[in-house]
Amino acid sequence: MHLIKLSDVKQKPTSLTQAVIQASHMLGLYHAELARILKLQCAEVGELANAQKMLDPDSIAWQQAEKFISVFECLYMKYQGDEALMCNWLRKQNTELNGVPLYLMVDDGLIDNCLILLNSEREVCKR
Repeated sequence: MHLIKLSDVKQKPTSLTQAVIQASHMLGLYHAELARILKLQCAEVGELANAQKMLDPDSIAWQQAEKFISVFECLYMKYQGDEALMCNWLRKQNTELNGVPLYLMVDDGLIDNCLILLNSEREVCKR
């Protein structure tokens, strides 16, 4: 697993689109889960994955993709790129979030809550 940094991919639609697809694969997400996080249709995620379509910088999907890459980056830093630990964090009950992070992002649209928690944990680690 390799680090994908938002600062490296947010300038170009091709870069952000590829990064989102790569990060979702590394975290074991289904296209349907990624579609719900990005607020797209599942077929649109298929088009992104097949390079038939790119994210539009003026769309909600772009904003969600930036947040998703930020979540990935925070998880990578928190667990030093350990894929199993990153996937485990996404899929286990989190008492601070009062839910399972992946389900909160996919079912409830609460990616911001996950990102706030991860960023706060990263700030605590820097002190």
